[in-house]
Amino acid sequence: MGKVSVSLLSSDFAHLADSCKMINQTNAWSIHLDIMDGVFVPNISYGFPFIEAVSRYSKKPLDAHLMTVAPSRYYQRYRDLGINWLTVHWETCPHLNRDLQEIRRLGMKSGIAVNPATPVSHLEQAVHYADLVLIMSVNPGFGGQVFIPESLEKISELKEMRTRKDLDFLIQVDGGINDTNASELYKHGADILVAGNCVFQAEDPAAAIEAII
Repeated sequence: MGKVSVSLLSSDFAHLADSCKMINQTNAWSIHLDIMDGVFVPNISYGFPFIEAVSRYSKKPLDAHLMTVAPSRYYQRYRDLGINWLTVHWETCPHLNRDLQEIRRLGMKSGIAVNPATPVSHLEQAVHYADLVLIMSVNPGFGGQVFIPESLEKISELKEMRTRKDLDFLIQVDGGINDTNASELYKHGADILVAGNCVFQAEDPAAAIEAII
């Protein structure tokens, strides 16, 4: 059995409370927040008021993925809003080790995300300061994209790195996840799958979550 982090990006924002309550009643591991600034990725998602509302409604841990430039400006604010896991991109953090240490110092779990074209080998040093590593299996910015098959190789490489270094960070995968590829992703080493489109477009979203776990 794996873990599922349900992304609200694909949900109906007009029924945010209902979406959170539905997720609360499932075996989902967390609620995933895709935070985009329109600079690092060509899309803008939502800001602090939205996160504050989710924090009120959710009984699950909040797992935030920052697709933003200069993310360190707001680490304290994210902590104050109730974020439990905070993931930043390798591509936007020139002093990544320091960022991860600051996230931990604030009491959150630290995560590193990498784009599809970024080699896992770039993380050899930073993984020592990470509680989670997020493999993007689509190019970040929009939901509903098709899974990039080469991501499986990256997951396996990351799992080997974790074993070789005797570390215990979690491996998360985001992009194109559904009930047909979930088992293969877990076999390659994924611990957590981020699911959004396949959940909120399903006739029974709760059942769709359970099908991926």
